Amino acid sequence: MFTKLGRFVVHNPWKVIAAWVIAAVAVVAFAPTLADVTNKDQAAFLPDEYESVQAQKLAADAFGQTNDATASIVVKRGAGGELTAADQAKVSELATKITAAEIERVTGAITGPQAVSPNKQVQIVSVGLEGLPDDQVVLDAVQKIRDITGPALSGTDLHYGVTGDAALYLDNQDAFENAFVVVGIATVVLIIGLLLVIYRSPVAALLPILTVGLVAAIAPGLIALAAKAFDLQVTQDLQTILTVVLYGVGTDYILFLLFRYRERLRAGEPSKEALVTATARVAEVIVSAAGAIIVAFSALLLAVFGGFKSLGPGLAIAVAVMAFAAITLIPAVVSLLGPKVFWPSKSWQKTPKGAMFKRFGRFTARRPAVVALVSGGLMVALALGALGMKVDYDAFSQLPDGTESAQAVKDLQAGFPAGALNPTTVYVRSTDGTPLDPAELTAYAGKLAEVEGVGAVLPAGADGSPALLDQDKTVAQINVVLSGAPYATSSLDLVDGELRDVAHAEAPAGTTALLGGVTASYTDIRDANSRDLSVIFPVAGGLIAIILALLLRSLLAPIVLMIAVVLSFFSSIGATVMVFQDAAGHAGVTFSLPIMLYLFVVAIGTDYNILMIARLREEAEQGTEPREAADLAIEHGGPSVAAAGLILAGTFSSLMLAGMALLTEMGFSVAAGIVISAFLMSIFLVPSVTALLGQRAWWPRRIRPTAAAPEERQLQPIG
Repeated sequence: MFTKLGRFVVHNPWKVIAAWVIAAVAVVAFAPTLADVTNKDQAAFLPDEYESVQAQKLAADAFGQTNDATASIVVKRGAGGELTAADQAKVSELATKITAAEIERVTGAITGPQAVSPNKQVQIVSVGLEGLPDDQVVLDAVQKIRDITGPALSGTDLHYGVTGDAALYLDNQDAFENAFVVVGIATVVLIIGLLLVIYRSPVAALLPILTVGLVAAIAPGLIALAAKAFDLQVTQDLQTILTVVLYGVGTDYILFLLFRYRERLRAGEPSKEALVTATARVAEVIVSAAGAIIVAFSALLLAVFGGFKSLGPGLAIAVAVMAFAAITLIPAVVSLLGPKVFWPSKSWQKTPKGAMFKRFGRFTARRPAVVALVSGGLMVALALGALGMKVDYDAFSQLPDGTESAQAVKDLQAGFPAGALNPTTVYVRSTDGTPLDPAELTAYAGKLAEVEGVGAVLPAGADGSPALLDQDKTVAQINVVLSGAPYATSSLDLVDGELRDVAHAEAPAGTTALLGGVTASYTDIRDANSRDLSVIFPVAGGLIAIILALLLRSLLAPIVLMIAVVLSFFSSIGATVMVFQDAAGHAGVTFSLPIMLYLFVVAIGTDYNILMIARLREEAEQGTEPREAADLAIEHGGPSVAAAGLILAGTFSSLMLAGMALLTEMGFSVAAGIVISAFLMSIFLVPSVTALLGQRAWWPRRIRPTAAAPEERQLQPIG
């Protein structure tokens, strides 16, 4: 089948290219955009059964509260010390100015004696906002608040900082946008630079940029069409991840084809026939590799957290389009260029003597046990670091040093508990419609205040009582301030543990209690994250193993490969833990790290395994002895795996220049994971273990040399 496809594409290149161009124009002109199906509300991605979601709905029904953004201005004296009466008056004047400015989406600014800390070192101005924290109009409002606050406090000894979830998004925005520009530039530079080194040809270097660029114009429209058809929504992260995935897998597939094409040219085949052979051989690898990635991405549909679930279909569609382009569009372009794709270099005409991967292959063939022990041992040693992994949900700690919103949180702690900006809200609801007893609610609030880790229970009622009642007096709201930061692991543990237990167990008779707020939402996200990873990983691993079994028609080889993939995953986590937790002293790694490693190390890294194991099987089918097969697989497959791995790893490592802990961790961990997968696993561990297993690697299949093998063996490299 793939041979027929290769012949059609190679001998009809203009038809294939025209079809792709027409498809691109049609999709860009008529398909919806990703913006049409993007949902920025992360809270909406939690299912209704989670308590924080139920609490939010109860708050909306009883008090008209929504999950609107928040903004707080934290004011303190520059030299420390107590705020004077004049200072407090100046802060009250600031609140009046912000309200009078009638900024779009700002409902008002409130402060007063109740907003001054007990030690009188800090005063807070609470600013009401309408809209989600990442709405651009809300972000513009936060910037206008900052623009008013600075001049209003100028000439005084008062320092300020605007913080809250919207301010956090605003401070993140520039850093993320700069990071993505850096990633885009780095991707293009790395691809062009590395391919220039490999092929010494500007034509080969520009090939991925042009062809993947065409696919990148088509994929978003197809994803949006699918989202519209199946009533799906995607997160705003998809576009950025999509770019990296398309250029990552696209460049990999182009490298696979060009390396095999160059190999057949060196063996003396005519250009067209060499390309047909290369396309037929590589197409099977690409389809299998893309199938593994599509399965891995599609497994995200099993997630209960919509932030993960929404990524799956979009990325799967993008990879499918890229794989189809790799076996049609790219061979068609190369067919038109022929050997000129390597112009002006003439090094494609003969195999270099004493090449590095030839030496690696020979050493592996002679000492497979040593190579397996060293490569596997290094991966195990790195994987041990994963045993100490801690997960960090603290969004403020991810900001660069000196960011206004992060610094304001530190200033706040001079006078208030760290959780003052985002109290955990306990909602008490009557189960039979009987009005709630204020005295019972006050006693109940006292029990909540006694929980270790609770800093205070804020006055909520007009009379200073701790409970705010709705109009029917059947729902009460109690605001609990935690001693720790809202996103800190200790706060999540408290809300998910003792505080929740006490809130449920001590609720007045005839009532039920629900916990809401930022910290409660993140405890539910954490629970959903843990559940999703425990389901997605084994399901995806099993499906990838099935694809490998179908490709190799073997049971043992897929098991060996999946063990290697799992080991590479934990090695990547372990390396990240050693660098950031142990060496840099971070509280933990960001909670999204395991899923990012899953997407880019397990899924995409499997490409390299499939390329190498397919080459090993191909050599076995030609009658090559197992150790010699490992030698040849490393010699011919190693350069393409290494080049593809370096490009992808280099792309992600550029994220480390962004100055944000989140992106630094992501860049390092994924780059390290790709290097581990490409080099330790695919180039060394898999061939050496296969050489040690010999014919048993293909069990229960017994591989016999194909009839075409001798003829192919007669082809000699041209000099």
